[in-house]
Amino acid sequence: MSMTQQILTGERADLLASLGRHRGFLRYTVRDLTDEQAAQRTTISALTLGGLVKHVAATEAAWLGFAVGGAEAMQARSAEFGDWADLFRMLEGETLAGLLDSYDKVARETDELVATLPDLDASHPLPQAPWFEPGASWSVRRVLLHVIAETAQHAGHADIIREAIDGQKTMG
Repeated sequence: MSMTQQILTGERADLLASLGRHRGFLRYTVRDLTDEQAAQRTTISALTLGGLVKHVAATEAAWLGFAVGGAEAMQARSAEFGDWADLFRMLEGETLAGLLDSYDKVARETDELVATLPDLDASHPLPQAPWFEPGASWSVRRVLLHVIAETAQHAGHADIIREAIDGQKTMG
């Protein structure tokens, strides 16, 4: 039996439950959409619903790569998803179902990793970027909190885009 098939308790269970809740909001927001609707821009922003699903999956994968192997692993995981600008829109041939399947795969990998990592306090130096404090390091725990915040924020963006498409809302 794998660790994720066992019942987790404590902090790891709480972190995964919170992340799972926000993943669920995002998935619920894109329910019953056509690929054309998922690719539609409804605001001045370039964001689309399919692009948000793709972006959140890539971001989660990249940050969990960082949690295990630092900045180099993060960069390698990011490269698997293609050009940064293309992460916010659906490309020719992409489907919402395919993007959701990719997101599910990333979610399973994350859940397994969180369940099995020996230490949530393990940390790595952040990559050099203008938005990170020079010389700062993040623990696995901090990475998970960041992924939860990113997922929640983008689920909110998705809700606005969905409401502009057909009036459907995730909540309210």
